[in-house]
Amino acid sequence: MARIYVEGHGCSASHADTEMIAGIVAAGGHEIAGSPEGADLSMLVTCSVKDPTADRMAYRIRELGRGRLVVAGCLPKAEPGAVERLAGGASMMGPGAVAMALEVAESALAGERRVELGDAGPKVGLPRIRMNRAISIVEIASGCLSECSFCQTKLAKGGLESYRPADIAAQVERDVADGCREVWLTSTDNGCYGLDIGADLPGLVRRVAAIPGDFMVRVGMMNPMYLPRMASRLLDAMSSPKVFKFLHVPVQSGSDRVLSEMGRGHTADTFREVAAEARERIGATISTDIIAGFPGETEEDFAETERLLGEVRPDVVNLSRYSKRPGTEAARRDQLDAATIKGRSGRLHGLIRGMTLEANNRWIGWRGRVIADEATDGGIRGRNAEYKPIYITGGAEIGAWSTVEVVGATPNALQAVIAS
Repeated sequence: MARIYVEGHGCSASHADTEMIAGIVAAGGHEIAGSPEGADLSMLVTCSVKDPTADRMAYRIRELGRGRLVVAGCLPKAEPGAVERLAGGASMMGPGAVAMALEVAESALAGERRVELGDAGPKVGLPRIRMNRAISIVEIASGCLSECSFCQTKLAKGGLESYRPADIAAQVERDVADGCREVWLTSTDNGCYGLDIGADLPGLVRRVAAIPGDFMVRVGMMNPMYLPRMASRLLDAMSSPKVFKFLHVPVQSGSDRVLSEMGRGHTADTFREVAAEARERIGATISTDIIAGFPGETEEDFAETERLLGEVRPDVVNLSRYSKRPGTEAARRDQLDAATIKGRSGRLHGLIRGMTLEANNRWIGWRGRVIADEATDGGIRGRNAEYKPIYITGGAEIGAWSTVEVVGATPNALQAVIAS
């Protein structure tokens, strides 16, 4: 038996991979270490979607590479040469090879470098050690159908491979029986789920929500291009009281010209219409992503993004400065200068903070049920039916429902007390 340290970074799918890697090596008889100090092996699940993230991954690879190391996740698949330059003796494992975690770990422990960057099969039903006992992260597919010119994730995860609804439902049933109170349905792009196997996201959401038990379902990110064909049926499925009224739909730009250059496959109006229908039908919280400074973005293009945000006023906006990622088409184009990108990001940051604070202030005085799902440095955090992050003062228990009253707001969250 060896002591193995497992560390994960990135999106919810990467965190699910981290849980499975830990579960697989533990099921193989090894001990999961709480820190790299004194561990016989470290296994690092990486993300490479942005330059700042890739820089952080490089730092961790150098640090952990002083001992035996397996580098897993997106970075070794998308940039194996970069991993070799950082830690030439490290073993590598791509995001599709999670099921090989035990074999890769034991090879590394024996001093044999092993590289597994292929696909080892579906990641449903594998052993796992959850990072949060209240949350089940269920990957419903690997890869996607999009061809975004800026995205390195497609290089790492490849084309769409949807997992069977029955296998996903069985995973959810096990996790709910094990005490999970939130189920996150996640993948590279939930919007295209099932197109390769004759299934679809609305049907999957209905099936999962029908499983007996006291839990809530969060539907993960969906690219806008797939929503018009299924928006009405998806919102019907999400009207279940067991589904969070939350849509993460990354628009990325308000300029149709830029969206075309990005290869996004949708227009700004697609996002406008989906957001309006979701708010009207189920009162949904709308989350989106914006990239500032994409190659060739003009001042008018940028102004269209500002106008779109001002019109739709999403509840959550994840803002990124464009950074070119190796291997992507956009990296080969003429880039905007760093000062322009920084300036546009700053302008959007101010707009977004004001807009999201205004939206959150409207919740002050609200009373209702919240499920506590995480202990953080800021206290116990919970979510209401609209998936608003709410920090609770006064006795909330992880995995349990509490009735609270919202007494304050920031641009990013609400503050509440237990209602008397």
